[in-house]
Amino acid sequence: MKFLSSAPPANPEGRMSLMEHLRELRNRLIKAIFFLLLGMIVGYVFFQPIWELLKEPYCQIQAAKELNGKCNLVAGGIFSQFFIRLKIAIIVGLVLSSPFWLYQMWAFVAPGLYQRERRWTYVFLSAAVPLFLVGAWLAYLFIDKGLQLFLGGFGIEGVLPLVQVDQYLSYVLMMLLVFGVTFELPLFVVMLNVVGVLTFERIKRTQRIAVFGIFVFAAIATPSGDPVTMLVLALPTVILYELAALVAYFNDRRRARRVDPDAALADDEISPLRLEEIDAELEQGNLEQGKRGLS
Repeated sequence: MKFLSSAPPANPEGRMSLMEHLRELRNRLIKAIFFLLLGMIVGYVFFQPIWELLKEPYCQIQAAKELNGKCNLVAGGIFSQFFIRLKIAIIVGLVLSSPFWLYQMWAFVAPGLYQRERRWTYVFLSAAVPLFLVGAWLAYLFIDKGLQLFLGGFGIEGVLPLVQVDQYLSYVLMMLLVFGVTFELPLFVVMLNVVGVLTFERIKRTQRIAVFGIFVFAAIATPSGDPVTMLVLALPTVILYELAALVAYFNDRRRARRVDPDAALADDEISPLRLEEIDAELEQGNLEQGKRGLS
C-alpha cells in the first residue's frame, strides 16, 4: 500500500531542493569534522616524536647549539607551548584526514557531475594527496639550507640567535605548505585539459611564460628566499608541468580521434570521398530491400 512506504521515491535526475542540499552539506561537514578530530587526537598523542622530527632541521645547524651545546628554542609566553601542541595537532589532523574530507567534498558535488567527470575526479583525488606529501617531503629535506644561510651565513659575532618556537614552527609549516600546494599545479593543468578548458596547443603557446612564472612564484613564495630553496621548488615543478603538458597532448589526440573527421573542414572545403562507407551503406540498403521483397 502507498501509505506504508517509508521514504519518497528517489529522483532519477538526482535533483534536490534547497533544504535537502543544506541537510546534505551539514551531514558532509559533520563527517569531515569527525575525521579531522580523529586525526587531531593522533597528532596530540604522538606530539613528541612529531615535534622531534620537525625540530631536527634546526638542530642540524651550528647556530642552534651556540648557547650550551644543545638545540635550543625559546618559548615567548605562558600559553605558547600549549598553542604549539594545538597547532601541530591541527596540521597532523588535516594531513591524516585529508582523504576523508576530500571525499566528503567530492561526494557533495558528485551528483551534479556527469559519469565521465566522476571517473576522472576519483583519479584526481587519489593523486592529490601523494603529490602534496612528496612536495612536503622535499621541503623538509631542504629546510636547514635556508636556516643555515640566515642564522649562520649572516650571523653577527657576539650576537646569540634565540629563535622563538612559534616563529620556527610557522617557518617550517609554511615551507611544507608552499611545496605541497605547488606540486598540485600539474594536477590542476591536467584537470583543466580533461574538462576541455585548456588544450595542449594553448599550453604550448604559453609554455615559456608559464616556466618563467613558476620561477618567479618560487622566488616569492619560499619563506627563506635563498636561491637553493627556490631552485629546489622551481625545477621539480617545471618537470611536473612538462609531464602535465605531455598528458594533455595525448589526451587531445585521443579526443580528436573521437570527433567527426569532417568537423574540422572549412565551409568551402570538400569532404574526402570514403568508398568503404559508401559500400557499407549500399550493402545495408540491398539487405533491407531483400527483406522487404521476402515480406
